[in-house]
Amino acid sequence: MIDLQDEFNDDVLVLNPTGRIDGANAKEYEQSLLDRIKEGHSKILLDCGSVNYISSAGLRVLLMASRRAGESAGQLVLCAVQDQVRDVFRFSGFEEIISIHGDREAALESF
Repeated sequence: MIDLQDEFNDDVLVLNPTGRIDGANAKEYEQSLLDRIKEGHSKILLDCGSVNYISSAGLRVLLMASRRAGESAGQLVLCAVQDQVRDVFRFSGFEEIISIHGDREAALESF
């Protein structure tokens, strides 16, 4: 079971995933993110400070959520991404697709 720990900062939904985002839990993450977007939360910040691994299945989830948020006039933004996870984003080209910020404050300002 995943725990995203919802918080709000004005109209931005801040989620705090932990551990791994991989094939074992990707479907659950996807459903959780898409449900929140359907509920009208299209401005989403994922604080990834506690995410230590992401697989291609996890990347697909983030891509899907980013597209859906954009379709709803919002966006998906990441912050505090650990180095090993940041490398996955860099090597896969996802840094060009999804906005990544060093800390929560900078990410919130990007909305």
